[in-house]
Amino acid sequence: MDKNHVVRIKSSDKKGLIAGISGVMHRNDHNILVMKEFVEQETGMFFLRLEVSGTLNAPALEDALKEVLPGEAEISIIPRKLKNIVIMVTREHHCLSDLLVRHYFNELHANILAVIGNYNSLQPFTDKFNIPFHTISHADKSTEQFEEEVMELLDGYQPDYIVLAKFMRILSPDFVARYNERIINIHHSFLPAFVGANPYKKAFERGVKLIGATAHIVNNDLDEGPIITQQIIPVKHDDNLRDMIEAGHEVEKAVLAEALKMVLEDRVFVSGNKTIVFT
Repeated sequence: MDKNHVVRIKSSDKKGLIAGISGVMHRNDHNILVMKEFVEQETGMFFLRLEVSGTLNAPALEDALKEVLPGEAEISIIPRKLKNIVIMVTREHHCLSDLLVRHYFNELHANILAVIGNYNSLQPFTDKFNIPFHTISHADKSTEQFEEEVMELLDGYQPDYIVLAKFMRILSPDFVARYNERIINIHHSFLPAFVGANPYKKAFERGVKLIGATAHIVNNDLDEGPIITQQIIPVKHDDNLRDMIEAGHEVEKAVLAEALKMVLEDRVFVSGNKTIVFT
């Protein structure tokens, strides 16, 4: 039975790539439903995302694509199916609750396998959705011990992505490398402004007129990973800190949901410390 699938290609640019790729799809009896491409002039890199239909023989299709692409090309052929995610949290509920409700009503388009918290305060709420909640306390442990326990649990679930829904701990380079480009974080400011802790307090003290949120892929630089999406909203001079935080929570939920949609639909490419996002 024919099914839609996604083909992603990242390679150095050269003339004739689109024609060659289109020819491969035709010869392998695939119909191109959507094609988005971009050439990054600064690096000379070519990015392509296809949605195609047809009976999928992934190894044969990949071999055929290699014949028309530069030798270093990265090719991903992805059958259409729900991705698996694990959510990591601390104490704030707003991002987690939004994701759980979307999941309950089949609007997240992913399987939430589990929630991991370094406190147990969000377990009663998570239990209402019949999703496993695991508490792994960081108290009285080294970072290495804490992360080893988390990684052991994650390896049991084998998620496609890890979502940091207000998980308020810095992850080590070893942890990040283990799940390279698979950890999505929501930060409560319009980066690069107000990196690190207490950004709303810093924004309030600075008297900003706009606040925002940023979803990004985690790397080893605090809150400086490749940005997936951002949003901002205005604030007034008579808004107090509590007003600002509550307004910011709404933006955080929207930004995280939008970023996950892009990631789960295989629309995000990483190029250095930037992303190419095909909407």
